[in-house]
Amino acid sequence: MLSGSKILLAVTGGIAAYKSALIVRLLQKEGADVKVVMTPAARDFVTPLTLAALSGHEVYTELIEEKKGSFKWNNHVHLSDWADILLVAPATANTLTKMARGLCDNIVTACFLSFRGETFVAPAMDLEMYKHQTTQENFNVLRKQGIHLIDSGEGFLASGLHGKGRMAEPEDILEEMIDICTSNKPLKGHSVLISAGPTRAYLDPVRFISNPSTGTMGYMLAEQATILGARVKLISGPVHLNLNNPNVNITNVETVDEMRYEMIKNFDESTIVISAAAVGDYQPKAKQNEKIKKSGDSLNLDLVKTKDILFELGQIKKHQLLIGFALETENEFENASKKLRIKNLDAIVLNSLKVEGAGFGNTTNKVDFITASNVQKSIPLKDKRDVAKDIWVEILKIKNEI
Repeated sequence: MLSGSKILLAVTGGIAAYKSALIVRLLQKEGADVKVVMTPAARDFVTPLTLAALSGHEVYTELIEEKKGSFKWNNHVHLSDWADILLVAPATANTLTKMARGLCDNIVTACFLSFRGETFVAPAMDLEMYKHQTTQENFNVLRKQGIHLIDSGEGFLASGLHGKGRMAEPEDILEEMIDICTSNKPLKGHSVLISAGPTRAYLDPVRFISNPSTGTMGYMLAEQATILGARVKLISGPVHLNLNNPNVNITNVETVDEMRYEMIKNFDESTIVISAAAVGDYQPKAKQNEKIKKSGDSLNLDLVKTKDILFELGQIKKHQLLIGFALETENEFENASKKLRIKNLDAIVLNSLKVEGAGFGNTTNKVDFITASNVQKSIPLKDKRDVAKDIWVEILKIKNEI
């Protein structure tokens, strides 16, 4: 399944480039989001406008573009970070050589060298070029790097000859991608429940107590779970995020009680539960029906503890893997480990506010993953999407031990 995947399609300058339009459509029908990069030579076979119209995204053909007397740098690193899968189709003999030797002179090869996910390559060239020793050596180099080569088919070639070297048909490319990606879906068949974002405790109709959580960490965990094959139920507090993924069902809530209700309601049918939300610990004893008027120099609030959602889930869990989050400012590991034991968790993710660039409001994070058997894994400061990937690696280790 490719549903929910972000695929970067790299088109190079061969006659088979005209089939890239069909590849875009086939990937979209599978539920994938597709962006396209092209070598300058590829523009001679299919226009960027065609692929932009089909993909719904801007198409990039140069690392640096001149527009109206100014220069624009197309950030290949951001494109590579965005994608889960890289597909080079067609891949000419020229581009294959650059990929195998680490040459980087256009946006396609720059994206290839920056990318760290599943990479598929569909070669396309004439028969004698395909058979040449150099080409075969390049194939072997790429295979050793873990690149998935989608073998060329036999048929009529641009030269008029008949033989091997013809790019695999788009339907065959799609089928092989699905086969390989599906075989690497450790969460296939699993239902994952995740909470994300803050909660609000209303003082009156217009004021509330909350926290700066953006929900990004929880959303990234949900996105990564679908890439691993899971169906996800995401219970989200009020955030400014959108996750357009057919395998993620989002329920929006505001208060602790609303989040508690949704988490308990969806708990039994879930196999893995991650409480990444920043749930408020206290709320007003009573919400005022009218706006509190500004009077006097101070305002006393009567606060009461909220229900501990994670503790309740720990008491009713049966087969579920239950993962919590903790944000500590002192005695970090001691306090996080105590929460893990008291709340009957399988693991806890420890956030720290002491590291610059980590925590609320940042695009990066640094966490420590602690298991019930006291195995600790430190995940260094990096983009939250990458942190989510690393967290799932650790969760899968626990799952495989059960």
